[in-house]
Amino acid sequence: MDSGSTTTTTSSSSSPSFISSLISSSSFSSPFKDGVMLYMLYLSKEELQRFKQLLVDENPRPGSVQLTWDQVRTATWGEVIHLLTEFFPGRLAWDVTHDIFAKMNQMQLCLRVQMELQDILPNLEPEALNPRGTQMNVEAEESDEIQNYRLRLTCQYRPEGNKRTWPGNQADFFYQDIPAHQRLLPCLFLPRRPQGRPPKTVVLQGVAGVGKTSLAYKVMSEWAGNTFYRHKFRYAFYVPCGDVAWDTEQSLCELLSRQWPGSRALMSKVMSQPEQLLLVLDGFEELTWTPTDPPEDLSEDWSQKLPGSVLLASLLSRKMLPEATLLLLLRLSSWRVTKPFLKSPSVITLMGFTEVEKARYFRTYFGNKEQAERALRFVMGNPILFPMCQVPAVCWLVCSRLKEQMERGANLAVAFPNATAVFARYLSSVLPGPAGSPLCGPRQEQLAGVCNLAAEGMWNRRWVFGKKDLEQAKLDAPAVAALLGANILRRVVGGEDRYAFALLSFQEFFAALLYVLCFPQSLPDFQALDQAHVKRLVAYPGSKRNHLAHMAVFLFGLLNESCARAVERSFGCQLSLGNKKEVPKVAALWRECGPPTVHHGVPHLFHCLYEIQEPTFLSQILHDCQKATLIIRKNKDLQVSAFCLRHCQCLREVELTVTLTIAKADSRHPCAPSSAGPEGNNLRFHWWQDLCSVFRTHESLEALALTNSLMEPDTVRVLSAALKHPHCKLRKLILRHMHRSLMIEDLILVLMENQYLNHLEIQGTAVQGEAVEALGMALKYQQCFLQCLRLEDCSVTPKSLRSLARNLRSNFHLKTLMLSNSSLEDSGAYYLSVTHLERLSLENCDHTLLRYNSLICPLENSQRLTHLSLAGNALNEEGAIELWDALQHAKCPLQRLVLRSCALTPGCCQDMASALSQNKTLRSLDLGLNSLKDEGVTLLCGALLDGGAGLQVLELEGCLLTSGCCQAVNSMLLRHHSLRYLDVSRNDIGRGGVQLLRETFRKWTCDTKIVLERKQSCGVDLMARLEGPAVDEAVLKVVQDWDAEGSAGAAQTD
Repeated sequence: MDSGSTTTTTSSSSSPSFISSLISSSSFSSPFKDGVMLYMLYLSKEELQRFKQLLVDENPRPGSVQLTWDQVRTATWGEVIHLLTEFFPGRLAWDVTHDIFAKMNQMQLCLRVQMELQDILPNLEPEALNPRGTQMNVEAEESDEIQNYRLRLTCQYRPEGNKRTWPGNQADFFYQDIPAHQRLLPCLFLPRRPQGRPPKTVVLQGVAGVGKTSLAYKVMSEWAGNTFYRHKFRYAFYVPCGDVAWDTEQSLCELLSRQWPGSRALMSKVMSQPEQLLLVLDGFEELTWTPTDPPEDLSEDWSQKLPGSVLLASLLSRKMLPEATLLLLLRLSSWRVTKPFLKSPSVITLMGFTEVEKARYFRTYFGNKEQAERALRFVMGNPILFPMCQVPAVCWLVCSRLKEQMERGANLAVAFPNATAVFARYLSSVLPGPAGSPLCGPRQEQLAGVCNLAAEGMWNRRWVFGKKDLEQAKLDAPAVAALLGANILRRVVGGEDRYAFALLSFQEFFAALLYVLCFPQSLPDFQALDQAHVKRLVAYPGSKRNHLAHMAVFLFGLLNESCARAVERSFGCQLSLGNKKEVPKVAALWRECGPPTVHHGVPHLFHCLYEIQEPTFLSQILHDCQKATLIIRKNKDLQVSAFCLRHCQCLREVELTVTLTIAKADSRHPCAPSSAGPEGNNLRFHWWQDLCSVFRTHESLEALALTNSLMEPDTVRVLSAALKHPHCKLRKLILRHMHRSLMIEDLILVLMENQYLNHLEIQGTAVQGEAVEALGMALKYQQCFLQCLRLEDCSVTPKSLRSLARNLRSNFHLKTLMLSNSSLEDSGAYYLSVTHLERLSLENCDHTLLRYNSLICPLENSQRLTHLSLAGNALNEEGAIELWDALQHAKCPLQRLVLRSCALTPGCCQDMASALSQNKTLRSLDLGLNSLKDEGVTLLCGALLDGGAGLQVLELEGCLLTSGCCQAVNSMLLRHHSLRYLDVSRNDIGRGGVQLLRETFRKWTCDTKIVLERKQSCGVDLMARLEGPAVDEAVLKVVQDWDAEGSAGAAQTD
């Protein structure tokens, strides 16, 4: 499901669950993030009025100012919070609120006030009282000039004036308010934690056309009507950034005077009260401003003439008028430009139409319910088109094109093979000239010009074009006038010769169209689409948003043959699909883009390939794809992933993170589109079934990792059914940090029905009794061929572990068991010791420091064990003695022993030396992060001098060694010829110790080559630790972290 719109509020009585959902869903883009006194939302309209009456009746307290009824009469809940924190500084606001709630008999709210105050009191800072707090009646003191200014703004920003017909030549266009945007106004300046103060800078960001400017107009309209924070903002100015002339200097005073004609004489008074000033800055995308070179000559003088870049930077960085309040309206692409200048901004993302609002718009537009549902089903099934309908104008555009074709009796799937075809049909219908007539002469030049203009802007992040740009694109005055009349272009506020595309989608479409039109490619100055261009289009830039994303989608859409033919008919031009050959050359790029991010849960290439809708082409592009890492957050992520994975025939690994709620239509978690019927839920469930089908159709698929996911039982059953299918060849299943509800019997019992599954790994997931019981039952089953089981941080109880270990006795296939952070009792350890295990890891399984017997038990009884890890268990000296004794009498052919971080001391090293001299099978020993010191390591090296032990790997990382043991280490290196790997990193052996080792390297006469290698990372997978470092018989690798230079016989690697 698409991300919801901004958090909403209610004026009626609110339930606790409603408030909790608001607060818990608060995020980076929520106005409720870190807000204080949110419990005011609990009050109904009547209760809020009662609260305000009691607030006015409240006796003044030291440091506070009396509020009047005139100040609170029309205040919303958010403004009441603001008044409280301003007129009752510091903790007084909470004390007064608590007393009033007590008078209202709201005891639960009293408790919430006390809890919040206790939480924020250490950081709570009183704000200096403003002199206007003593004013009894703000309106009475307003001058005629301010009243006239308000009256002019009321006319300028009246709602019906802003809901203009767009485009002007389309009679069927209508505007629909976005309710969530309207409900933002009361909480834009909600006081925030930790200081309990309102933000001085608020950023409203969103995609182009989502309604940012409309919301800014609403702010100005309500301010003009004295209903927007009337106690706080005495002056408000809406400043389009296009008004900032970059070729001339001007002062802030002059800039604001243009918004308020005749006010220059009043500007000194306005600027003398900056705490009462609200500046609404809009249109940052119209600037050519780079964040990498901020002006150094910032100014605090509002009367000084400054270049536009310096003036805006001075305001944003709060150098100028730091007490004023800023409301910024930004496109998402402008955030990177302004962010370096802002100090502690409150950022709110506007999402436009939610799914419910899209459905409501469709029904209102079509009128006919059957037509509306048919159109809605078609659009909901398109993961490119439906998200774009969050922009109201795009929603209208889509409705108008669909209705036109439906009235002609056309099949929508044929008329619109992809989203690109919808935009192509609309733009061809409004482009000046007869639609569908052959493109030639001025009309051909006009199309080539607008495409060149669009492409030049897209590649260079330019959205506003001047006279020179139009001339370079060969767009003369008549052509520009025609494009303005068609609402393809629009004038930019602040200049006669400044233009932008009416919708950013138009610029993206025409930019893509340039690379498939035939006639521009014959021009001498045409720049062909090369691999570098395609790479920029399809590769997402790390954690940033790709501003070329929709241009790429349109380009791939135009490469669809059905869409291309439709474009040729509608535009009356010929297309060339030669650029289709460039795409396969960069098909591997999406695998080079790193792990998924918050902006890119699915490779953008998947969205592009969905738009092209050609199976043969997709199979060619995705043929070599062997691993896919996907984050499924939205409907479109799920749909494009299901579509593209079907064509990855060589796929071997899939890693999924599913945060999208996927449920059947009749479940208790219906998604938003279900208000239009069950189609929304059913579509989503169908896409999930499609995605899961790859596990039974792709026989090369061997590994599935589910990470940080929460799924409904029905969703898990679909996955389980796919994994149980006879054609599923999955070998490895990994579940990391899953909700415990996922650990249901259906998924675990896959082990009994999938004979290929031999590796199960569960990490950071609570495996409760029933799940452990199901796992034990599966392991007893003869047709369970599991060979490796990893349970790490799974909160498994000792009783459950004992039961699991008992069931393992009859399992002849399981060879590797890895447990970590689990409490293992003696009886459980005994059962493990009599199993058929060859590799056993029991890391951090002895939290009491007393149960070392349970850890040593496997050594005493097992006859097959070759690898054992007891890392992270505090054996101490007593336990170590028992361990070395067990090692001397071990029945198992132990080859690898990991005793990392086991609290070993020099006192146990004599027994260790004896054990090593007696044991003939041990080849690899990890003693890292133990306090062995020089004394202990000297004893250890002495045991290796006689050559009886066959030890090849010795890890002594972080054992508190100094130069005192280096002589013993040197002797061991020269005489213990079987050693192939020595780790002495994270030890302070000093310059003398390094010199001793260098001498040894220079004297080296053995056939093996010494290689010095730096320690790369401390983060080692538990399986890699259990297996140990690989050895090369021709090399002795010494791992260290000193700054060594090459010496005779020694090579270095980093």
